[in-house]
Amino acid sequence: MTTQHQRRSRSLQLVLLSDTHEQHREAEVPHGQILIHTGDFSMMSRSLTSIVDFNDWLGELPHRFKLLVPGNHDFWLEADASRRSLLSNATVLINESMDIEGLRFWGSPVTPLYGGAFGRSSVEDRRRLYASIPKDVDVLITHGPPLGILDVSPGSDYHQGDPVLLDAVQRVRPKLHVFGHVHLDKRSPRILETPHTVFVNAALLGPDGDIDKTPIVLRMERQS
Repeated sequence: MTTQHQRRSRSLQLVLLSDTHEQHREAEVPHGQILIHTGDFSMMSRSLTSIVDFNDWLGELPHRFKLLVPGNHDFWLEADASRRSLLSNATVLINESMDIEGLRFWGSPVTPLYGGAFGRSSVEDRRRLYASIPKDVDVLITHGPPLGILDVSPGSDYHQGDPVLLDAVQRVRPKLHVFGHVHLDKRSPRILETPHTVFVNAALLGPDGDIDKTPIVLRMERQS
């Protein structure tokens, strides 16, 4: 017989957040083993002080593993990859993967947003990039959403998601796809469960520019 304690000991608690836009210290962050931030921790990279403070804040959090994918506001990381060293308290994923406790994570900051950091307006460029997602990825981390999934801002009918990313997700079928970018109303659903993938929009910033949501916590079974 498997006890509840045994089930919990085989699982990992993932804490998911995004789009803190220099207001990271306003967030109430639950405990867990893995923290995932899906970008836009800065406000157009205007303040190096806030970026340093963001890294300090990450270092104060108790999570054993911290993964970070930049967003379209985080220009300073796009301009010079060596600046990743300033984020010493997290593993920065830019179109690359990482394995943790038998789970495979793959992260990308790319969006179709022309003029934003890491923006790739070319459909073919994005298709080539997403073709490199490992077929056995368990957790897909992107800054932006796939088309039609938790990608509509309050008061709008416009879907901001990427159709090329949607095709990739439907092909790869990760267990979890977490993203941000689109600032939902706090009454809007933030999780969508499908037969193959759980989708999470982890953006904390609301449409009024304040943190009005809390990080989402999910459990996943260890694979080792």
